[in-house]
Amino acid sequence: MNRYETVFILTPVLSEEQAAETVDKFKKFLKGKGATIKHEENWGLRKLAYPIQKKTTGFYYLMEFEAPGEIITPFETEFRRDERVLRFLTTAMDKFHTQYAESRRNKAKEKKETKAEA
Repeated sequence: MNRYETVFILTPVLSEEQAAETVDKFKKFLKGKGATIKHEENWGLRKLAYPIQKKTTGFYYLMEFEAPGEIITPFETEFRRDERVLRFLTTAMDKFHTQYAESRRNKAKEKKETKAEA
């Protein structure tokens, strides 16, 4: 099992419920193929660096998962078929990438906890 990270951008014309439904669709696809989702982050509505399909904002979402390599191509095909997805990028995570992602999450968690205490 390899570890992968996928970031995708959904069209901003979706409601929050429709965006969540789209994310659930991709999570179910992964789980149905034997993948385990390790981490996910909803980055929310953000401004795009450049317009895509005449849109300047989009819902960003990140998923880290462990899966066999042969499911990545069908997974990306699902992104291409869904008109709600503006862009996506899947990368294989090596051990350094995994360590960095975990340390980044821990720092963010510590920041949140110190803000809650203050």
